[in-house]
Amino acid sequence: MTAIWEEIKVNIRSSLSRNSFSLWIEPITVLGQEGKTLILGCPNKFSRNWVTENYLKLIRDGLRAAGGAQMDLEFKVQPKKREAAAIPDPDADPSPAQLVLPNLPRDPDRGHLPFNRDFTFDRFIVGRSNEFAYSASKELARADTWNYNSLLMLANTGLGKTHLSQAVGQEILHHNPANRVYYITAEQFANEMISSLKNNCIDAFKNKYRRCCDVLLLDEIHFLSGKQKTQMELGYTLDALASDNKKIIFTSSLPPKDVPHMSKELSSRLTSGLVATIERPDYETRVAILTRKAAFHRMALSEEIIHFLAARLNRDIRQMESALHYLKAKSDLLGATINLDMARDVLNCLVTGENRITTEHIKKLVCTYYKVSEEMLESKSRKKIHSHPRNIYAYLCRRYTDETLGNIAKSINRSHSTVLYAAELVEHGRKRDRNIRHQLDFLCRKLTAS
Repeated sequence: MTAIWEEIKVNIRSSLSRNSFSLWIEPITVLGQEGKTLILGCPNKFSRNWVTENYLKLIRDGLRAAGGAQMDLEFKVQPKKREAAAIPDPDADPSPAQLVLPNLPRDPDRGHLPFNRDFTFDRFIVGRSNEFAYSASKELARADTWNYNSLLMLANTGLGKTHLSQAVGQEILHHNPANRVYYITAEQFANEMISSLKNNCIDAFKNKYRRCCDVLLLDEIHFLSGKQKTQMELGYTLDALASDNKKIIFTSSLPPKDVPHMSKELSSRLTSGLVATIERPDYETRVAILTRKAAFHRMALSEEIIHFLAARLNRDIRQMESALHYLKAKSDLLGATINLDMARDVLNCLVTGENRITTEHIKKLVCTYYKVSEEMLESKSRKKIHSHPRNIYAYLCRRYTDETLGNIAKSINRSHSTVLYAAELVEHGRKRDRNIRHQLDFLCRKLTAS
C-alpha cells in the first residue's frame, strides 16, 4: 500500500504549490488497509481535518489514477512519536515552557539560561537568506570534530540567530546529555564577572568557563561595547576553549569591527572561525514561515491570505508572528472568519505605507519583463503576447495591492469581472504550468525586493 500512496503523491504533486504539498501531503503516511479502505495517517487532528476539507477530492482523483478506483479512503491521526513532527501537534500544550539543561542548575546567575523548547532545527524554516547559517549550525551540532575555531552568526533582531544558537545546544544535549552546554547572553556574562569580582570568587568564574564548559553559546556579543575588562576576560576564555577544541557559537547584530569600542584583539578572535550572515527572509521563505506558523496556531488561512501577508510582512519573523497573533485574536474575539478584509485591517495597524507596492510599480515591472508598452497593456488586443502580461498584471495587483477590482480594471481599460477572471486564470496556470510558476516567482521576488 505504501507504493500506491507514493504513486498518488506523484499524481497530485503538480496540482499543488511546493509549500502546500510539503506541509500537508508529504507528512501523510500509510497506516494500513482494512478491506477495500486505504487508511492514511496525518500528524495531528488539525492536519487531518484540513486535508479532508481541502484535498480529499484531489487525493481521491490520485487514487483512481493509481488504479484504486474501487477503494475508499480513511484518515486517522498517526500514533505519537517521541521526536517532534514536521507540523507541531496542536493538541500539545502551546505554552512557551522551556527545556531545562540536564545536570545544570536553572539559576541564571550561575551562568546558563534554559532553552526555549521551540528553538530546534525541526522548527526552523530554511530559505536562501539563512541556508548557510542553518547548515553550518547543524554541522557544528552533529559533528564530533569541528574544523573551525568558532561560529559567528550575524543578523538583525528577529531573523533567527538565537533560534539557531539554541538549536545547536539542544541538538548536542539530545545526543549526549553529559555535555556541559552553557547558553548565556553577553550581558549576563559581564554581570556574572562583575559579581564574581565583588565577591572575591573570580577564580571560580574563570574555572567555570575555561575548564568546566564543553560548548559555549554566547548571545548578543555587541552588548560588550565599551566593557574593556569583560572583553579581556572573554578573550582569555576563548583562547582556553579553543586550545581544548571546544565548540563556540556567537551571535551579534553587528560585525565585531563595527561594534563601538570593541578591542581589535577580541574582534579578531570572534571572526577567526566561520562567519555566517542571516538576511531578511525572501518571499518564498516568508510564505513557508507563515504557512507553518498558521498551522501551529490552528489558523485556517487561505493561500490568498498567506501570499497577501507574505508580500507585506518583509521586515522580520517577529513581525509575521505579531500579525498572526493579532489576526487570531481578532477572529476569536469577534467570532468572525479570517478573510482578506480582516488581514488588510490588521496590516494597516502593523505596516507603514511608505514602502507599499502600487499598481504603477507592478505595471512598470510587467512591461519591462514581457517587453510590452503600457499602452499595449491597456489596449483591446487579445493576442497572447499582450493578454498574458495583462493577466499577470491583474493577478499581481490582486495579490500585492489594496486596490479594488474596479480601480485595477480601470488601470487597463477592463471590467472588474475581466480582472477577476484574469487573476483566476493565472492562479490556475500557476498550479499546473511550470513556466508560469517560474515567471511569477521571479516577478514576486522583484516586487518584494524593491
